[in-house]
Amino acid sequence: MYNIREASTMTGFSLDTLRYYEKMGLIQPTSRGTGGVRSYSDANVHQILSIKCLKQSGLSLEDIKDFIADGQCFRDKVALDDEEMKLIQSRKSILTAQLDRLEEQRQALDQTIAEARTKLDYYEKLMHS
Repeated sequence: MYNIREASTMTGFSLDTLRYYEKMGLIQPTSRGTGGVRSYSDANVHQILSIKCLKQSGLSLEDIKDFIADGQCFRDKVALDDEEMKLIQSRKSILTAQLDRLEEQRQALDQTIAEARTKLDYYEKLMHS
């Protein structure tokens, strides 16, 4: 078990962010000890790291909340029932939409980079003429 400071160090999130995510319902510490000190398990830390990955992909906190709502990770599942299939489809839709947004951003960035390189090449030619 880890206290909030240890969980913060392990995940790279600030103490305030962990508290905020708890308040939003994104994470839940396993328990609270004396004085209300939050305790985090390895599973909690893994969940926080998953949230960090989703956040870094650009998902909003609301999308992340929807994404992790059921908490299932489907490891080592052989067969899925209808509810699990719906959950996976929902997660797939969230990630697909985000990937589309990231692709658009990358294309715009690639275009900006190409234009900057063209200008630099032009300036280089002017300097050596």
